[in-house]
Amino acid sequence: MKQDSIALIEKAKVIHKNVITLDTHNDININNFTDSINYTQKLDTQVNLPKMKEGGLDVAWFVVYTGQDTLTADGYAKAYENAISKFNAIHKLVEEIAPDQIALATTSQEVRDIVASGKLVAMIGVENAYPIGTDLKNIEKFYNLGARYMSLAHNGHSQLSDSNTGEENNEWLHNGLSELGKEAIKEMNRLGMMIDISHPSKEAIKQMIEISEAPVIASHSSARALGNHSRNLDDEQLEWIKKNGGVVQTVAFKSYVDPEKNTSRSDFERDVRKQVMEANNMAYLERADIRKLDPEARRAYYDAYNSIKPEVDKRLAEMTDVPEGVNVSDFVDHIDYLISKLDIDHVGISSDFDGGGGIEGWNDASETFNVTLELVKRGYTEEEIGKLWSGNLLRALDEVEAKAKEIQSALNPQ
Repeated sequence: MKQDSIALIEKAKVIHKNVITLDTHNDININNFTDSINYTQKLDTQVNLPKMKEGGLDVAWFVVYTGQDTLTADGYAKAYENAISKFNAIHKLVEEIAPDQIALATTSQEVRDIVASGKLVAMIGVENAYPIGTDLKNIEKFYNLGARYMSLAHNGHSQLSDSNTGEENNEWLHNGLSELGKEAIKEMNRLGMMIDISHPSKEAIKQMIEISEAPVIASHSSARALGNHSRNLDDEQLEWIKKNGGVVQTVAFKSYVDPEKNTSRSDFERDVRKQVMEANNMAYLERADIRKLDPEARRAYYDAYNSIKPEVDKRLAEMTDVPEGVNVSDFVDHIDYLISKLDIDHVGISSDFDGGGGIEGWNDASETFNVTLELVKRGYTEEEIGKLWSGNLLRALDEVEAKAKEIQSALNPQ
């Protein structure tokens, strides 16, 4: 039995090395893209270049994320400035900080060429199109900066699309997409930018798929049948995506993978954390109370909160009644389920690292191999694992690009 396990691990190592591993959702903080603090160092971020190399993660989609704010000219201007700062940070990494280690790709062929050269690959996705404001020309600006997917909403309704968060109280702004949102879908088709359906509402997703002439992607979502959360996709939505030819990038986000299991574990950990903080004369604050703090007080609280983490971890390690956490096996259950509904050609993998993602066994990029190992344990072939890790997503990108060329040719006949 032990020999079989060793053989299985060796088989998985070979497959992991042979396939291109690609994660479609990694958040960034521009403070980690400076000359003195950057991704060439093994920071405490879940993703950085040393951790990518250690775990065999070839391609990271760095995310230009902007939180939802007011639908005003001032709100749009601040959001645009935030988005540009993140684009600039990613370009600084690949062009100035570490061009010898990582390069930016905008096509599937560039991905393959960069991987073949021995470098890591950066790609860019936009989470929340709020920063484009009311000027659709900004979509092309983002495309020219390297963005190859974009979602039209995040948490809260944008000027373009309703968000899944409206499900909580059944309050909607557009009943799907706004007229501007519908035009944004057409513009993304024209440019060759993938439409990301991970955060918009169910009605908005339905309208996106009806309008889009190209495959859509869910850059970081899992199966609602296994995890009842509005960020996951139900069976009806999966049927729409299958007909569209799109791809669902299964996400390793604990509360989406198994909400009940995650709540049980997190409640237990919170109680232990409270005990440790009280023993160290620290006040434990609920999330709502933390949000009320001014930025400096909030930073100070989190510094104190993080300082006791080693003691919390030590206590948890010594306890025998700790509830099991959400793990790689639970995550791959979602991959199995999505394949059963979509088939092997429409499912991929994402983490949402540095944005809340991470599970036991794949809690940062250095543990990426464990996902491949679990897939091998379940009997997936090298070809199938290659599709899941990158082949399906890159195929969708190719089809989106091909449709864009068709649209552009029709608009500008020779």
